[in-house]
Amino acid sequence: MKVAVLDINGKDTGRKADLSNDVFAIEPNDHAVYLDVKQYLANQRQGTHKSKERAEISGSTRKIKKQKGTGTARAGSIKSGVFKGGGRMFGPRPRNYSFKLNKNLKRLARKSALSIKAGEKSITVLEDFNFDSVKTKNFTAVLKALELENKKTLFVLGGSNNNVYLSSRNLKSSEVITSSELSTYKILNANQVVLLEGALEGIETNLSK
Repeated sequence: MKVAVLDINGKDTGRKADLSNDVFAIEPNDHAVYLDVKQYLANQRQGTHKSKERAEISGSTRKIKKQKGTGTARAGSIKSGVFKGGGRMFGPRPRNYSFKLNKNLKRLARKSALSIKAGEKSITVLEDFNFDSVKTKNFTAVLKALELENKKTLFVLGGSNNNVYLSSRNLKSSEVITSSELSTYKILNANQVVLLEGALEGIETNLSK
């Protein structure tokens, strides 16, 4: 698959990037994508939720009424969940939501996500660039040149670039990551994926195994 390479001014450089069909043009596996996104979101959960159960409520342990003869249901503790102020029945407890997925499945999910974006024409290839200093307006200028200022964008760099990363950090609709940090969720969560030329080799090497 051939894609035109643009510069930071949004102009065609005249070069074409050759995107591997094994990564950017496969038949998407929807279930693999679902599982990988589900795992990513599950890993974001702290799992620190907790409610007090009847054993943890402070209150009297006296039997609140006699067992028989009242005409109502038998009751022992005022801390029972059926009474106001009692413990919660079957409430949430701290737990770990993470679960394991095989590497091959995660690799298939990322290739599927990239193929979906390529099929939607939502992938842009940009020549490598750098900023002399950390300035948000520099990054905003790149977005405007690419007509992406109103879209949720994901920039994928070949390696860490502190000036570019810090220049983008104030912008809620843009995220800058390296090719090794690429995930299915981040790909699908963006309206437009911008791949720098230096990131293509790393992406294809990681996903072609």
